[in-house]
Amino acid sequence: MSYPGYPPSGGYPAFPGYPPTGQETVYPPAGQYSYPAVPGGYPLAGGTYPAAPPSAGYPGAAGYPAPGGYPAPGGYARAPQAGGMPPYPGAPAGPGFGVPPAGPGFGGYQQPPAQNYAGSGPAQIPVGYPSGQAPSPMPGPPAAMVQCTQGTIQSAPNFDAGRDAEILRKAMKGFGTDEQAIINVVANRSNDQRQKIKAAFKTMYGKDLIKDLKSELSGNVEELILALFMPSTYYDAWSLRHAMKGPGTQERVLIEILCTRTNQEIREIVNCYKSEFGRDIEQDIRADTSGHFERLLISMCQGNRDENQTVDYQKAQEDAQRLYQAGEGKLGTDESCFNMVLASRSFPQLKATVEAYSRIANRDLLSSIDREFSGNVERGLKTILQCALNRPAFFAERLYYSMKGAGTDDSTLIRIIVTRSEIDLVQIKQMFTQMYQKTLPTMIASDTSGDYRRLLLAIVGQ
Repeated sequence: MSYPGYPPSGGYPAFPGYPPTGQETVYPPAGQYSYPAVPGGYPLAGGTYPAAPPSAGYPGAAGYPAPGGYPAPGGYARAPQAGGMPPYPGAPAGPGFGVPPAGPGFGGYQQPPAQNYAGSGPAQIPVGYPSGQAPSPMPGPPAAMVQCTQGTIQSAPNFDAGRDAEILRKAMKGFGTDEQAIINVVANRSNDQRQKIKAAFKTMYGKDLIKDLKSELSGNVEELILALFMPSTYYDAWSLRHAMKGPGTQERVLIEILCTRTNQEIREIVNCYKSEFGRDIEQDIRADTSGHFERLLISMCQGNRDENQTVDYQKAQEDAQRLYQAGEGKLGTDESCFNMVLASRSFPQLKATVEAYSRIANRDLLSSIDREFSGNVERGLKTILQCALNRPAFFAERLYYSMKGAGTDDSTLIRIIVTRSEIDLVQIKQMFTQMYQKTLPTMIASDTSGDYRRLLLAIVGQ
């Protein structure tokens, strides 16, 4: 399956500072090609990353196309609006988000360490997860992986959970609801702080904050606020569960989450999925998918991608040759070879492989995947490559197509804004402006309304 207009004629925006200092002359010759600097680029080491020749690779200067570029197969049709907010932990079951993302899936790269399940200590665990089970501690990702990201939401200074709980109680007490007071609190507290507010609310008033919020709110603003109060790992596990629950499967949700999280985050999600839903995620994936797409997702679930940030340019050359021989260089396709390389190599290593491939094949690797694969496995493989090239650009594109055209894919809009708000939403906003010549807040303001609009704008940092 091919995506007309992809990659863009102007090039895929790249990150500066690559390869690491001292390795510039290993492969290819230093200074032969260079990428322009992009705000919030990756990684921080000095030097420039070798780009592909202009005829075959990613001439990164021009950035993304103007609005109207990147048409997807069938034109990014809008899914019908899902009914109602998903059940929050401990709340009665009900219909979930249920809307598959509108745009093509591609993933993210290095992220900061996953947030705690619920607050900073064991005392908060029960208010975040119904089971009240604390996850096994995981080692954090390499230091190089926590750089070059910035969220629009930071932990509030001088935080007082009891004071915030009192504000929320007053906002919901009596006739009517002070939505602005609720927005002021939730949009300016980290996820960790929101878990502490929930615990303080129950301690102070003997009531469940989430149930009170559900009784006072409705529609998209309810869905957004309740998503903000879900512990981040639980929210990912919940999203995966509901992507496979019931008839049909939301494959793009599976790709978006499983291909955009670090090893540590993947392992915590898998553990949470088991403890909270009593199910094995691999078994659910096997029941809902098949073939090479199933194998790719199972590979992602292992959380075993190499996270060494040092690039082996000789291996990149060998992998590029291997991929060429498995696809363009033969009749038919060796899908397992693509799965092996793309599922196991680090993102910096894959970026080097993309550049080496363009010189071997006189074609960029994304285009070759277009020619050799189709359907969900194509989207999954391209997700992995695109996350190696520019993670913020992916999320910027997903946000754009969640709002472009008639209707809004609110579930995708909410999920991305919530999950990236403390990680790299600042960089996503920058890429959005570069790619579409309009700001993310401007498009949100024109596509949403009321308290829903005000809360979204408060989160993205209007």
